[in-house]
Amino acid sequence: MSRTPKTLSTSDVRREAVIASAITVFARTGYLGTSVATIAQDAKISQAYVFKLFPSKELLFVTALERCFELVLNAMRTAADSSSDHTPEAMLEAMGQAYAELIADRALLMLQVHAQSSASVPEIGAALRNGLRDVTLFVKSRSKAPDLAVQQFIAYGLLCHLIVVADLDQDGADWARIIAAGISHPDYSSPLT
Repeated sequence: MSRTPKTLSTSDVRREAVIASAITVFARTGYLGTSVATIAQDAKISQAYVFKLFPSKELLFVTALERCFELVLNAMRTAADSSSDHTPEAMLEAMGQAYAELIADRALLMLQVHAQSSASVPEIGAALRNGLRDVTLFVKSRSKAPDLAVQQFIAYGLLCHLIVVADLDQDGADWARIIAAGISHPDYSSPLT
């Protein structure tokens, strides 16, 4: 007995389009600088329909952030599953490389940065903490690394955010080289448009 693949309803397709647009637009202009109308326009859906799917801007931002963390976890899971070396160090290296490749998509990176700057909004702060919790617990359980190594892994990831956002690895100044020493990322130089 074969099963027919599930076809997404029009509502599901539009919801996915809105989430994709929300990631892109919120990444470009942040939570405070983005209107739902702008996201609707980017998704080519009416603002009223966006509000039908997401009754508030906060819920839309939180949903976009949750999708971002899902993508992070999926990339790390794939890297961990693909690693032939299961030592804690090798697992952290594989997951770190997967994350570096993922944030080459500046939208995902910038959405996280904007979430940090908007964490005083209760729903956003809670979603950010939940995402960080999920990533930390996943990294700990899959790598079996000691807590200090997991802390350093997360800190290194946040340093990567700073290096990418401020283009520090493109800056030739001595102070910038100190911060970016030994850290490389895939090409992320194309700005958000």
